[in-house]
Amino acid sequence: MTKTFQYKIAVILLLTGGQALFAQKKDENLGTEVVNVVKPYTPTISDAFKVKETPTIEDEDNTQKKEIQYNIFSFPVASTFTPSKGKAAGVDKAQKEKLYNNYATLGFGNYATVNGELFVTKNLSNTEYVAGMFRHLSSQGGIKDVILDDKYSKTSLDLTYGSKQRDFNWNADLGYQHQLYNWYGLPTDFLPFDEAAMAGVNAQQTYQTLTLGARLGMKDSYFNEASLQFKRFWDAKGSAENRFFVKPSIDFDFKDQKFKADFVVDYVGGNFEKDYYNLPESEMKYSYLNFGVQPSILLQQGDLSVQAGAGLFYNVGKLNNESEGKFYIYPQVKASYKVVGDVMIAYAGAEGGLKQNTYADFVGENQFVAPNLVIAPTSEQYDIYVGLKGKLANNVAYNVRGSYKSDDDKAFFTSNIYDTANTNTEGYVYGNSFGVVYDKLKTISFFGELKMDFSKNVTFGINGTFNSFTTDLQEAWNMPTVKVGADFDFNITEKWYAGTNIFFVGERKDQFLYNDIALTEPTVKTVTLDSYFDLNAHVGYKHNQRLTGYLKANNLASQNYQRWLNYPVQGFQFLIGASYKFDF
Repeated sequence: MTKTFQYKIAVILLLTGGQALFAQKKDENLGTEVVNVVKPYTPTISDAFKVKETPTIEDEDNTQKKEIQYNIFSFPVASTFTPSKGKAAGVDKAQKEKLYNNYATLGFGNYATVNGELFVTKNLSNTEYVAGMFRHLSSQGGIKDVILDDKYSKTSLDLTYGSKQRDFNWNADLGYQHQLYNWYGLPTDFLPFDEAAMAGVNAQQTYQTLTLGARLGMKDSYFNEASLQFKRFWDAKGSAENRFFVKPSIDFDFKDQKFKADFVVDYVGGNFEKDYYNLPESEMKYSYLNFGVQPSILLQQGDLSVQAGAGLFYNVGKLNNESEGKFYIYPQVKASYKVVGDVMIAYAGAEGGLKQNTYADFVGENQFVAPNLVIAPTSEQYDIYVGLKGKLANNVAYNVRGSYKSDDDKAFFTSNIYDTANTNTEGYVYGNSFGVVYDKLKTISFFGELKMDFSKNVTFGINGTFNSFTTDLQEAWNMPTVKVGADFDFNITEKWYAGTNIFFVGERKDQFLYNDIALTEPTVKTVTLDSYFDLNAHVGYKHNQRLTGYLKANNLASQNYQRWLNYPVQGFQFLIGASYKFDF
């Protein structure tokens, strides 16, 4: 037995023996004893020993990392999986249409109608180009119940040479036009005409026009642009007219304000070989020269834009042997305010100006005027208007406007008198031509327009104008109170397209005048021309990017309405043809 084991036994015996000496006897009474607490108990908590989260291990054997060896047993595995290639989502991409610089079109229709156009252009260099345009439209007539010949034709040729530079651009124009018409509008509703006797009447009239013009535009310069034109106009009855105008324009900025000024020098002069009654020495001569300047300033603040200015004109006129000079001042104020961005824009203005009337312009509006008109300018005193325009949606635009306009020396077309005692035997003296009278005119007008693009393939538009006239004349001759128009175009397929348009013109008033030796005084009757509508349609087929065929139909309702008194129009008309685009 070891010593250590012996010591342990001795300690155990010693403790056991001490316990026996102090043990209480079984029947011994210990009694009671009082204990007095002098101080209240105030326990304290000693600092606890915090065991470290990561105990330190000092065993060197545990700190050594055992190195592990990895062995990978690889062997080939047969696989037949082939990943599919990625495919982009399909996107419909419209084929880009090739643009051609030139085109030709030719069509034929009833009434022996021929319509042709040719446009060519060529770039001579990076900055210079030349272009030409030829147009022809003719018909051999054939209107029902018309005694005189009613054929017509219109042919024109225009040439342009231009240059586009970095700082400026310019072009020069040369044009020629030939027109042929007949005064076929005899007043057969009021007077009987012997067809055999009228067969010898030459009612044909031709007009010819020669124009020379130029335009210059500048960039980054006070001098903005300038245009000028010379026009020579003459007819087959000895009438001739010259017109020349130049219109330069400047604009510049000063202290955040934009200033602009338009200048104009406008001359017209001509003569008519004889008056309507062919009186001795009755040649009619006229000349008018207008000088004008129209300064303005543009003010912009936020959504408000105001252009304030005035028109200052001086006119020197001579009619036969009477001459007169007169000074005019006109308001030229325009303003617009974006109420709701581009959705609703309010605008208003008061504008006026001096309009130069010419024989050529009158013929352009009414080809059946007599070659002995009174030519004079019209003073457009003011046109006060307010309107609202904008978009109801991204593809729906609207415009509504109300205006009050005042004109002095407004030109009205009126039917000429048929006087059996007239010594003039030309083909326009049988009540089948028109003259011009001048008077004051005040017009209250309301205009509305709506345009809708349902898609890139379907478009629709409608507009209307409603007028109320006040004049010192008996009537506002040949001026309609209502005009309404609408058009609808759509692409049926990529190859086929079609469209239609309709316009309505309200009643107009003219007068019939007749004088005979047997009458004590001339007969004067106010005539109301019926309102009319004209429905037109077209359809086309695009054979390819170059060749397109078309069919046009006009006056589908076949109304022989009268645009002017005693001048019925052709009935149902059709035109079939094709156009071809090409490049050199």
